[in-house]
Amino acid sequence: MKHTFADAIETDLQKSLQRPSTAELRALYREDDERARATATRKGLWIAVLSYLGYSLTDFLLIPDVAVETALARLLVSVLALTVLEILVALKLHARWLDRISAAALVVAYAAWLVPAVHTAYVESLSYYMIFGAIFMMGANLFFNFPFLLSIMASGAILATFLTSLLLFFPHDSSYAFAFSTFYLSCFVFTSYVNWKLNVERYHVFLNAHEAKLRQTEANDRGAALLRMSNTDYLTGLDNRRAVDQRLRAYWNDWQGEGRGFAAMLVDVDFFKKYNDGYGHIQGDHCLITVASTIREAVEPLGGSIGRYGGEEFIVLARVDSRADVVALAEKIRATVEGLGVPHVERRDGTAIVTVSVGAAFTRDHIGAKLEKMIHEADRALYSAKAHGRNCARVFDPSDPHTSDESENIAALLKIAINQNLVSMVYQPLVDLKTGRRDAAEALMRLKTLDGDNISPTLFIPVAERTGIILELGKWAIRTVCREMLMSNQAEVVSVNVSPIQLKTPGFAASIAAILGETGLSGHRLAFEITEGLDMEIHSDVLRCISDLKTLGIRIWLDDFGTGFAGLSWLRLIDFDTVKIDRSFLHDIDTSRGRVMLRDIVHLVRHRGPKILVEGVETDEQLRCLHEMDIDFAQGYQLGRPVPAARSQLLPRLLSR
Repeated sequence: MKHTFADAIETDLQKSLQRPSTAELRALYREDDERARATATRKGLWIAVLSYLGYSLTDFLLIPDVAVETALARLLVSVLALTVLEILVALKLHARWLDRISAAALVVAYAAWLVPAVHTAYVESLSYYMIFGAIFMMGANLFFNFPFLLSIMASGAILATFLTSLLLFFPHDSSYAFAFSTFYLSCFVFTSYVNWKLNVERYHVFLNAHEAKLRQTEANDRGAALLRMSNTDYLTGLDNRRAVDQRLRAYWNDWQGEGRGFAAMLVDVDFFKKYNDGYGHIQGDHCLITVASTIREAVEPLGGSIGRYGGEEFIVLARVDSRADVVALAEKIRATVEGLGVPHVERRDGTAIVTVSVGAAFTRDHIGAKLEKMIHEADRALYSAKAHGRNCARVFDPSDPHTSDESENIAALLKIAINQNLVSMVYQPLVDLKTGRRDAAEALMRLKTLDGDNISPTLFIPVAERTGIILELGKWAIRTVCREMLMSNQAEVVSVNVSPIQLKTPGFAASIAAILGETGLSGHRLAFEITEGLDMEIHSDVLRCISDLKTLGIRIWLDDFGTGFAGLSWLRLIDFDTVKIDRSFLHDIDTSRGRVMLRDIVHLVRHRGPKILVEGVETDEQLRCLHEMDIDFAQGYQLGRPVPAARSQLLPRLLSR
């Protein structure tokens, strides 16, 4: 069973702290607020000693004949008690030792005063002064926060001392002895009871405080768990988009305020949808967890952090000092994932393991004041990595037209291209080598700037695909081809290049059917060229779309055969009407090896049944070679250059052989 980070968070939310047993609570109570108890006892004894010494004045008033002795006794006991107390404090002994010393000091202080006091000649004064002992008893039970047992022992010792003095020094005054004994016993019972109640109350206060503390701890733990959940991806345990945005903002503020540069790297798992479809979602989740853990182990020792930015997309943030550091870290991420060797046989690009594409951007002095721009640059670098075959790392290069700001200018231009008539179509003839007729043509899109300068298709087509504008441009191109070439019968068949994005878009075949209905044309007069390449994944949606297009009568051609990785798979799965062999094979026929290679490819395709078209014909020698190999169709500058529809009828209809 697979356990995710969400499961761990749920466990944290449901668990509660274990409550201690009664014995453990008693031990906790004794240890609770140790320092505060020690401070209170120390302060209490100092106050008691000062009060004790202050009563020396009363001695001189009531029992002056022994007042000097009692005062010396008070002073001696006070100095001894405080000295021992401060030694214990310096030794940082437990508060219970301070309590014991204080309790003993009370008993000794009473006895030390009583011994010389009973020798006074002022017996009547002393008989009243004997009530002074009750103060010591109340001190033991009420003034100090002694535990109940220690309080009983101290106050009991004081009571015993008093009763002994009655027997020894007042043996004949039974009324006095009874009255004062009753008073002392009452004080002992009353103050002991109050001490017991206070101890019980203090224990209950401790229990309530302890329970409140436990509940607060539980609430804090739940709050922390919820905070982790709100900032953590439920599957991988990495920072989620919210946490990543916060971390990004902190990095950016450091860059703006302190000049501490950093890099942002977008990491995308290649062909992950194919992996999910082929291995199942559970295995797909496991794949993401494995990749995430591996990248984290690679970047964290270098001070980097990783978060999940989307479905199969991660983001890595790291402090860097130079572009070389960015390149090295991006390559390390790519190589680390590749080194896992996780099987991925569903992909059709010649690689059978899970890989990632990495796009990176880093802070530069002229990057501008917007964090979003840096992330956008990383995204453009990632798109470039995918366009270069995946399983590679690319760092944003402002001088690269495919990733620089120039591509953004092109994207803005494409948005207005149709309405501003900046986009147009030209047509290059396709020659039937058996008959010499030029009844077909390939439609090629052209784009110009507002100033009239032309932009290469190698620049604007990738931008159109990346931004999604290719969908609108594609429909416009097909509608324009129908209007300019087919409705006017300037060509029997016109081929149009179709982007993989268009084939993957739901409703694409229906939109083509609508255009055919608008123009009143038959589908067999249109041919769609599908480029063999890395961006064309073979899955059910694409196959279904191609099947729907063929139902409309549209011819399906495979373009640039031999340059990609999935050509044979396409030939096996799709009944192509024509296969266009890439120009690179024709240009290699100057060597015997190149001529053999072209012949082998021709034989391979011919055995599958489609017609064969070779592009890139630029010399008479190349044209003669195609005739020798019995090629069906040819295309190239030797046979005709691309021209607008208005000039296409000027092309000769027959090719001299």
